[in-house]
Amino acid sequence: MLSARSLFQEILDDDRSFRLFCSIAASGEAQGGWENGRIAALVPESLRYLAPKITRHGADEDKHGRIFRALLRKRGLEPAEVPPEADYTMLLERRGIGLTHTKLRRDETLTEDDILVYLVHSRITEQRAADQMEMLVRYFGDHPEVGKAIRMISADEDNHLAYCHEELLLLARRGHGRTVQRALRECALAEIQVYREVSLAVMDRMGRLLGWPAPKAALLAAGIHAVYGYERLAGWHRMVGLTMPERRDPLGGPATPAPAL
Repeated sequence: MLSARSLFQEILDDDRSFRLFCSIAASGEAQGGWENGRIAALVPESLRYLAPKITRHGADEDKHGRIFRALLRKRGLEPAEVPPEADYTMLLERRGIGLTHTKLRRDETLTEDDILVYLVHSRITEQRAADQMEMLVRYFGDHPEVGKAIRMISADEDNHLAYCHEELLLLARRGHGRTVQRALRECALAEIQVYREVSLAVMDRMGRLLGWPAPKAALLAAGIHAVYGYERLAGWHRMVGLTMPERRDPLGGPATPAPAL
C-alpha cells in the first residue's frame, strides 16, 4: 500500500534518497537562517523589539541545517547539490514572495511594510513546515536514527508558527489588518503552486534514484496534483487564518541547542 509512511520509509532506507532529502532540507534551513539574520540586522527602529525574536528564528533555522548535515555525517554521506527545481526558497522569491536576497544584501534599514512581508511569508511557509514535521513525528518520532531530530525540529516549527500568528495580529491591531489579509492570501496561493512544483520535482528525482516503476511514479504525481487541487479550492484558507497562540512570546529566549544524534 502506498502511503506517506511507506514512502518516507523507502526514502530513509536508501542512502541515495536519504542524502537528497537531507541535503534539500539542510539547504532550505541554511537559507532561512541567513535571511532571518539579515532581517534582524535591518529591522526599523519602530519594530526593534522584534530583532531578538527574528535572531532566535534564524538561529533555530541554522540549527536545523546543522541537524540535517549531522544526519548525513552519521551515514558517512556528503551533502548533495540541490536541484534548482527543488529549491523551494528561491522559487518562492521568483514568484515575488518574501523579501528578496538582493534587498537583504543591502545595508539599508527595512520598512514596517518589509517586516510585514517577512512575517506573512513566514506565516505561510512555517505552516507548511509545521504540518510536514507533525506528519514525520507521527510516523517516525520514535525512529532510532531520525526520531530525536525530527521531534526537536517539529517543536521549533510550532514555535515559529505561533510567533508569526502573534506578531501579525499585533501588526493588524496597529492598523495593518487589511494589508495583512491581502498579503496572506496572495502568498498562500503562490506557495501552494510552488509547493506542487517542488514536490513533483523531488518525487521525480526520488523515483529515478529508487527505480520506481512508471505506474507508481504516476500515482504519486496524481496525488500531488490532487493535494494542489484541494488547496487551491479550499485548503489555502487554513494557511491565512490568524489565532493568538496559547503560549505567548514563543521566541522570547535563546535557541535550544541541537540534540546529540
